[in-house]
Formats: sequence, structure tokens, C-alpha cells
Amino acid sequence: MISKINHIGIAVRSLDNAVPLYRDVFKFQYLGTEEVADQKVRVAMFRIGEVKIELLEPLSEDSPIAVFIEKSGEGIHHIAYQTDDIKEEIKDFVSRGLKMINQEPRKGAHETEIAFVHPKSTGRILTELCQIKGETHE
Repeated sequence: MISKINHIGIAVRSLDNAVPLYRDVFKFQYLGTEEVADQKVRVAMFRIGEVKIELLEPLSEDSPIAVFIEKSGEGIHHIAYQTDDIKEEIKDFVSRGLKMINQEPRKGAHETEIAFVHPKSTGRILTELCQIKGETHE
């Protein structure tokens, strides 16, 4: 079951340029930076209340984030909803007619499993499901 908004993903050309705004000006809690090689991105994560902001920097020109920035510019890329059973959520979404980009969960940043719902199924909003490692349904 979806329980909350986990994070909002924002595509940026450079973490070096973007991080100071969120860390030093907005004073959001900086949670760290990591590379997600299979997605060809480097991410910086911040917490504001119960929601996180995820800055996404492309690592190569063929990164999905690089393609997004080339087409749409920097800005909001996706919204991520937290679930306690991502595999069941995917099955439920498919049974309700939603088109999934990922039929199976894959490794995401900050110890999560993730899956994306195609924007054509969600009013042109790229939607991510995420499950924090070790958190399962009861």
C-alpha cells in the first residue's frame, strides 16, 4: 500500500552547482550523495519534513536524466510514492490498466527498490514507486 510521498526528483546539470541552494540557502537536511551506476546518475538527497528532495545529475550523455534535460531543461523529473510491497503494487497497477516502465523492481538510491509507472498512464507525470530495504508489509 502506498503510504506517503517519499521524494520529489529534480533533474540538474550539476550537483556541485545545485547542492548549495538546498543545503546552504534552504537549509534542508543533507543526507548525502551517491552514484547509481545502472541509472547513469549521481544523486544528492535532502530531507524537508517527511519528504525528501532528490537531485539527479546525469553521468553520461545517454543517461535518462541527460535526455530529459536536453528535451525539457532542468526541473522536476518525477514524484516517488513509498510502498511497503512494491511487487504487489506493480501487479495491482498493471491489473488496473497502468503501463509500467519497470515490470520488476530494481535497485534505487539510498537502499530502495524502485519501479517507474509510464507517464502516459499518470497524466504525464513520471511516477516512481519505492520500497525501503527491509520495510515490508505486515
